[in-house]
Amino acid sequence: MDSSVYLAYDYPVLGAFWTMLLIFFWVLWFVLLFRIVVDIFRDDTMSGWAKAGWLVLVIVLPFLGVFVYILARGKGMGRRETEHVQAQQKAFDTYVRETAKGAGGTSEVEELAKLSEIRAKGDITDEEFRRAKEKILH
Repeated sequence: MDSSVYLAYDYPVLGAFWTMLLIFFWVLWFVLLFRIVVDIFRDDTMSGWAKAGWLVLVIVLPFLGVFVYILARGKGMGRRETEHVQAQQKAFDTYVRETAKGAGGTSEVEELAKLSEIRAKGDITDEEFRRAKEKILH
């Protein structure tokens, strides 16, 4: 018979497992490498020359560069990522508020006037009015 028929017999399950494991670690390596490159550019505390130096080290000697970067600046990576995500969320929230106000939403003055009418009718207490007013103004 042709050798291609016996391909499954020539490549056992353990060989397939090791191949998948190596592919997994290879992909994991590139994810780590790109995360570090992004972190280098995201860090505002480093000067341009420091960023260039780290980038050259990570590209020219990738294993040593990534290892040294993780040891030297690894603790700050999580903090910088958190700050970036919080800034994105704040910008998104601001955009949504501005868009909602511009799309026929009520202004603060109109909302306070409606709130005063509701309080005058006696539907809400003074404490509820105060909390709602603080919410509108902040």
